[in-house]
Amino acid sequence: MVTGAIILVNALVFILELQGGDAFVTRWSAVPAEITAGRHLETLLTSMFLHGSWSHILGNMLFLWVFGPEIEDAMGAGRYLGFYLVGGVVAMLAQVLVIPSSPVPNLGASGAIAAVMGAFLITYPRDRIKSVLIIFLFVRVTFIPAALLIGVWFLMQLLNLGSVATTQTGGVAYVAHVGGMLFGALSARAFENPGRLAAQQAGELR
Repeated sequence: MVTGAIILVNALVFILELQGGDAFVTRWSAVPAEITAGRHLETLLTSMFLHGSWSHILGNMLFLWVFGPEIEDAMGAGRYLGFYLVGGVVAMLAQVLVIPSSPVPNLGASGAIAAVMGAFLITYPRDRIKSVLIIFLFVRVTFIPAALLIGVWFLMQLLNLGSVATTQTGGVAYVAHVGGMLFGALSARAFENPGRLAAQQAGELR
């Protein structure tokens, strides 16, 4: 499963971050000023596998695991991988376009995951996700609208805490969230595999 492989790669890179510290994070994050100058263009790709904190990676990977497999089923493994990577690059380019002269490194899978969520809203607009709802001591398993969970994810990005490096990373590339979401919503139909989607709707793959 491609989604599982992406999560594994993110986990392995996070281990490298913990070992390499500031130097590793700075080298492989996307710096808008460097990108606009035509340098370190590879960081548009590598930066989407970096995370600023434990809460950042755990939250992102949880939501990718929730939403990714459905989109992978609708697109097929190859199309889904291409969609994820292009979505991440487009999201980071959106961040660069807004702050082209910034020397602050940007990182995170958030843009690519936002693309997956944007596609989910288009492909499964009425889906509800089975979730564990915790209110104080009250715990209940219930089905929550996907749009509401996506809103929770955006809130988690805003409240991201606990940086793994002391370098100024800009934390989360917030404009990338919007860019990724728009890319996912606008391009979802182009990446879908009609045959697989029809099979899902017939109950054969879902």
